[in-house]
Amino acid sequence: QVQLVESGGGLVQAGGSLRLSCAASGIIFRISAMGWYRQAPGKQRELVAAITSGGSTNYADSVKGRFTISRENAKNTVYLQMNMLKPEDTAVYYCNTDPPLRVGPRLTEYWGQGTQVTVSS
Repeated sequence: QVQLVESGGGLVQAGGSLRLSCAASGIIFRISAMGWYRQAPGKQRELVAAITSGGSTNYADSVKGRFTISRENAKNTVYLQMNMLKPEDTAVYYCNTDPPLRVGPRLTEYWGQGTQVTVSS
């Protein structure tokens, strides 16, 4: 059974840092491209960072130079180090495969519970 469990969110002041973690199970993690997505209130979910099975990374322009995605295949875990946080980074952050997992007979997108990141000004 697929499971993605995000953790590490919280409340931080602008300019601060957080490190998010995501533990994955039920997928062949080592061959899966992974991503961190976020959804702010009233906005669509967006992909902010991605990492291939080989370790190549890609970032949204809004987080480039501030966020770093990494993975630890031995632990089936993907991380997001977030530095120089801004109020506009406030959102619920989710990890998923890239593209997102689809499960069940209707191939519904699967999402974990996410982790809330709130950046105060």
